[in-house]
Amino acid sequence: MDKNSKIYVAGNRGLVGSAIWRNLQSKGYTHLTGQSHRELDLLDATAVKSFFDREKPDYVILAAAYVGGIVANNTYRADFIYRNLQIQNNVIGESFRHNVRKLLFLGSTCIYPREAPQPMSEEALLTGPLEYTNEPYAIAKIAGLKMCESFNIQYSTNYIAVMPTNLYGPNDNFDLEKSHVLPAMIRKIHLAKALMNGNWPTIRTDLSIRPVEGITSDTPQEEVEDKLREYGISKESVELWGSGKPLREFLWSEDMADASVYIMENVDFPDLAKGKTEIRNCHINIGTGKEISIRDLAGLIKETIGYDGEIVFNSSKPDGTMRKLTDVSKLNALGWKHTIDIEEGVKKMYEWYVR
Repeated sequence: MDKNSKIYVAGNRGLVGSAIWRNLQSKGYTHLTGQSHRELDLLDATAVKSFFDREKPDYVILAAAYVGGIVANNTYRADFIYRNLQIQNNVIGESFRHNVRKLLFLGSTCIYPREAPQPMSEEALLTGPLEYTNEPYAIAKIAGLKMCESFNIQYSTNYIAVMPTNLYGPNDNFDLEKSHVLPAMIRKIHLAKALMNGNWPTIRTDLSIRPVEGITSDTPQEEVEDKLREYGISKESVELWGSGKPLREFLWSEDMADASVYIMENVDFPDLAKGKTEIRNCHINIGTGKEISIRDLAGLIKETIGYDGEIVFNSSKPDGTMRKLTDVSKLNALGWKHTIDIEEGVKKMYEWYVR
């Protein structure tokens, strides 16, 4: 890519897309294009075609997706498979029809089998059953990966699929029902501390920015307390789903963005397919190669926020996959390594949340 290339970042308002946008700008790329969901519905094939006809991007970074945590994945199963397949089909299809020079597709490490050997290498793909709670989302992401791979094999395109581990960072989703585990923990513990201290200005400021099921900054105090209690947030404690035993790997979103731009600048599909008799598993894991238990993560967040209450784990709720650590040796061999570890990242995340 040269600095004047037109680069379309799909999902440029989201967690990863916004970080990629900022990273590209910091590196001097001047011709970026993106649309909010309101401006362009990526589920609408006609609208996506019109956008590509008009904008004619040289490069595409597909960071748009319908995402959520374990509750959302298990509850809205049809939405997760249908919406993600539609987004991918529309953007990758139009990229091909418009002769895009290179495309980066962002997937997820949930593509790997539930019982995959740890750490999970790219070769583990399709070697066993998926985790049930997020199977529809995982299948959609596997389909996107295989679509990129198949276009490359048949048409010599340059579409690269990357599989990031659990991401967190600025512009994350803090919805108490649909967010991923780390931002959900931060918000729950933040609100529990405010409840414990009777700090209602903090609670009302939080609800004014992020209402909870119609509960806003103007809702009477008793109703607010009742609603927060439904999500395990009270004056005395915070309830979290599962046993706290699962191990998870977390990657700062701005590190993910830097890895994505690095790959766009330095890695091509032939580099990844070299020496393979059967061309498969050419995707790249993006992560830290380090893990932390959910219980220890909760303790780290509790300490960062300065919360003195109790954290209770509800083991009647699902844990999801017990361990999900990525093998990042391929990425490291390509010349990129993460810079932000979880301790620094949680501190930066909380500072961003309360800014």
